[in-house]
Amino acid sequence: MSGWPHHHLIDLARFSREDFATVLGLAQRFRTLPVSGGRKLPALQGRLVTTLFFEPSTRTRSSFELAARRLSADVQSFTPSSSSLSKGETLLDTVLTYVAMGADVLVVRHRCTGVPARLVHHLRTLGIRASVLNGGDGLHSHPSQGLLDLLTLARHFNPGDPGPRALEGRRIALVGDVLHSRVARSNLWALTACGADVVLCGPPTLVPDLFRRFVEAPPPGQQEDPVARRGRIEVCRTLEEALPGADAVMTLRLQKERMRQHLLSSLESYHRCFGLTHARLRLCGGSAPVPVLHPGPVNRGVEMSGALLSDPEHSLVDEQVLNGVPVRMALLYLLAASEVAQGAALDQSSLNPSSSRP
Repeated sequence: MSGWPHHHLIDLARFSREDFATVLGLAQRFRTLPVSGGRKLPALQGRLVTTLFFEPSTRTRSSFELAARRLSADVQSFTPSSSSLSKGETLLDTVLTYVAMGADVLVVRHRCTGVPARLVHHLRTLGIRASVLNGGDGLHSHPSQGLLDLLTLARHFNPGDPGPRALEGRRIALVGDVLHSRVARSNLWALTACGADVVLCGPPTLVPDLFRRFVEAPPPGQQEDPVARRGRIEVCRTLEEALPGADAVMTLRLQKERMRQHLLSSLESYHRCFGLTHARLRLCGGSAPVPVLHPGPVNRGVEMSGALLSDPEHSLVDEQVLNGVPVRMALLYLLAASEVAQGAALDQSSLNPSSSRP
């Protein structure tokens, strides 16, 4: 982790290929360490991780808190319904309250785009060193999900060395509501950085043509792209066009409000056109089983059939959930331990399990 350059994690557009390699390598290491029961890693002992989820979450929040505890960090959980927000306290004052309590890392999830980035700006202005880790903001970014998806695919393609090179030259299909998906945006930055070509598939209302150019320029406020050469992005309108040659397929969750916004006629018609089944997966070709991913929660019979979701030969959904913990352990370690570990190799003693509970 020598030279880790990021004090905050807002999106993956700022990640170099070396950054992806660092996270995947560390997550793979955490995944193989025995940390069950009372055996914890003392890496973040004395550090405080605060989860501020202003939006409902099951997998992300639970895995961040479990990841922090496995690293021996103390954990604070924020719940909006029982907070002073109901009394008129601002979001910033809420965050500053937890900073005053000693939070080292703030994992922030919010339904509005840009909230974590604005918090970073305020903390920098005030000279506060706490790190902000984006747990998902609006339609913008979900970096830890993009990274755990990347690890899941890398482990599938090259279990012995699940780094960025495992994705080079791969064709990955993303099917569904790309327009409203922060997961899709994070995956576009991650997959193309590792040399994968991405084909986006869905109706024009959910997959606008402008996504062909999504990674061609850095986002506002970023001077240049840290990746010299990215994979390509293609847009297709049918599964028959998108799936041939695909090495993996990720489906994206549909939301019922899209029908109220007249972006879909019905969930049934969507499944007839874009729902993934065993029969449609055969369009990919090849002799090896093609892996299927989904960030969850899955609408069975909409994004994919229940039979495909439950098929261990194809479905990597449970593997994604499993990989969420080591990936988030890696991110918390890189942010919270950076003050004491920058410029040094990984501290062997901090990454050896302890037999006592923190």
